[in-house]
Amino acid sequence: MGISRPCIYIDGQANIHGSKLMLCIWWNQLGIIYYELLQPNETITGDRYRLQLMRLSLALKVKRSYYVERDDKVILQHDNARPRVSQMVKAYLENLKWEILLHPPYSSNIVPTDYHLFRSMTHSLADQHFHSYKETKSWVDSWITSKDLEFFQRGIRILPERWEKVVTREGQYFQQ
Repeated sequence: MGISRPCIYIDGQANIHGSKLMLCIWWNQLGIIYYELLQPNETITGDRYRLQLMRLSLALKVKRSYYVERDDKVILQHDNARPRVSQMVKAYLENLKWEILLHPPYSSNIVPTDYHLFRSMTHSLADQHFHSYKETKSWVDSWITSKDLEFFQRGIRILPERWEKVVTREGQYFQQ
């Protein structure tokens, strides 16, 4: 099972705090497995990412229990940003025995979360104005529940085609 995990910043210009919120989300072809909407100006550290992976592992056991029962392999796609390559994170991932599918940072052409999930979310956010963290979290919850199974499957199905384009173009960016 593949899981994708980049983050998006939700612009908080209309937010009373005038800040951005970071949404960290893990999903696969069956939908969202786990996500966290960080508090204003919170960032990801190695400790925070390891904690998120622990919570992801637990959520995976609850929401996708058949993978645990069948001992299926988990493939996690993430970049080599500093928090994700810290020693404590590497050790924890080795303990989980998940395969890591690395990609270059900021490579939106090959990350399903960037080219599919966040792209759709960004369109929905176009005219939104949030006045609190709670309001933003409620909107994210509603947006997630509005997506059907086909939405998530489509995002994963086009991944091989996008990777082929990246290889063919020798890593050069291409338009959606």
